[in-house]
Amino acid sequence: MRTNVYIDGFNLYYGCLKGTPHKWLDLAAFCKASFPPPRNQINRIRYFTAHVIARPNDPQQPQRQQTLLRALRTVPRLSVHLGRYLEKPTRMPLHPPPATGPKTVQVMKSEEKGSDVNIACYLLVDAFDGDYDAAVVISNDSDLAEPIRLVRRKFGKPVIVMHPCSNGRKPSYELQKVASKSVMVDANLLPACQFPATLADAAGRTIHKPASW
Repeated sequence: MRTNVYIDGFNLYYGCLKGTPHKWLDLAAFCKASFPPPRNQINRIRYFTAHVIARPNDPQQPQRQQTLLRALRTVPRLSVHLGRYLEKPTRMPLHPPPATGPKTVQVMKSEEKGSDVNIACYLLVDAFDGDYDAAVVISNDSDLAEPIRLVRRKFGKPVIVMHPCSNGRKPSYELQKVASKSVMVDANLLPACQFPATLADAAGRTIHKPASW
């Protein structure tokens, strides 16, 4: 069965990888281990993310992400699809509100935009083009419920949702309702599905795993 995998990069990171030593994840190895042959033949992997912004407490974060993206682009039949990462000062209410004094505080709000829409578009267009027999969506974003429902109803294709919730988050009930099958990311697979510490890109340039990872 030709299987396409659609990965919400931020959702996977915050659901399973943040705070672990497994961020240097080889997504092809992980997908193959999660959905092994002969039943599943991974036809295509689409990875959706956005370029992060350097923070005062972590100025090297963009460089680490770029190194990971270079590594991912060495994987055959894997494509990277970029949304936008926005950061702006926003005034928000304090909770609980104080009896006296200011009731709001200014914070720096970070927001990733576009990945959910991009996933929905490619999931539907690939189904229309007959690019897969089955799809896997790795995300816990309930906004993806409607495109998943449409793929199943309009094209009759199974869609498995894999929830990246190994950090204790609950799987989305909305996604569970519309999925052909709902499974959790198996965190036990992550250690064995890492890129080597060094690898080469198509031009022969060496890619090194970030030291802080």
